[in-house]
Order: sequence, then structure tokens, then C-alpha cells
Amino acid sequence: MTYGPVVALVFGYLLGSIPFGLLITRAAGLGDVRKIGSGNIGATNVLRTGNKGLAAATLLFDALKGTVAVLIASHYAPEFGLWAGLGAFLGHLFPVWLGFKGGKGVATYLGVLIGLAWQVALIFAVVWLAVAFLFRYSSLAALVAAVVVPIALYFLGTPQIAGLFVVMSIIVFIKHRANISRLLAGTEGKIGAKG
Repeated sequence: MTYGPVVALVFGYLLGSIPFGLLITRAAGLGDVRKIGSGNIGATNVLRTGNKGLAAATLLFDALKGTVAVLIASHYAPEFGLWAGLGAFLGHLFPVWLGFKGGKGVATYLGVLIGLAWQVALIFAVVWLAVAFLFRYSSLAALVAAVVVPIALYFLGTPQIAGLFVVMSIIVFIKHRANISRLLAGTEGKIGAKG
């Protein structure tokens, strides 16, 4: 049991490291998604190819790797699910296969949340959709949702999970620092804009 958290973290990391956005766009004959838009491997940048289906598939698989990591690890012990979720999130951000240059983690963040507290994942989705609909900025929607999630988890009586998502939300903000600068400057790309 001593090595359980480490094994769960590594397992989650390896699962999270699978770069679905890159694999899906290459399989569709669209080349390297890192060469367009933000250079990111996530669903928002895949959407810049103009293919909504591929973007939706990327979102789904990037989320699922977080959920699957949590559910498998939690089968052995609940706390292992937390470690595996963190690992999956970090794996997406820093995938070993891509020289540790990955996505910004929002879809995997949501997937981990689904695995640990699906009710709060619904809150995340509602907040994200509302902000995205009103302002058309994926980054702003993600940032606002990332603020709401730890607060919701805390008030729902899950302090351990809330603590994990405080850390993950801080990382989301750090990974979005360029987006924040562009939002403040009014130059951030809107949802659906091709890169």
C-alpha cells in the first residue's frame, strides 16, 4: 500500500500523456495540429481546423482519459483515484511522448472531475457553457469554471477533492497566462475562429 499513490500517479500520468488531439487530426489527414492556431493539442485548437467532429472527439477522449484513470485507481482505494486524477492531468499538460509540451488540461480536468464528483462536473459544464455563450472565449469560460469548481467542492463537503482542484485550477491559470494577457488586450481568438 505504501507505493499505491506513486503507482496511481504514474498510471494516471501515462494515460493522460496520450495526445488524442494530435493522433485524431493526423489520422484524419489534417497533419500536425500543433502547427495551427495556438499550437495546442487540445479540442479548442482542433476546432480551428474547421472540423467540429474532430474537436468533439478530442474533447471526449481527453476527458475520458481523466475519468478512466480515476475510476480504475479508485477501485483499489479512494485516495488512489485522487493521485491518478492528478497524474492524468499532469500527463496531458506534460506528455513524455511530445517532449513534455502538451495541452492546457481543461478537458482532462473535467474528466477527472467527472470521475471524482460528477455533480460538480455538471456545475463546471453549466458555467463553461454560459460564459462561452455570452463572451465566445473558450479560455475565459475555462478560467471562470476553474474558480467555481473548488468552491463548489468545498461547500459540498469534499475537502480532499477540493484541495486537489485548488492545485489543478492554479495550474490551469498558469497554463492560460498567455490567454489572460490576450483577453486583457482584447486580442484573444474567439470560439470557432480558424487558425
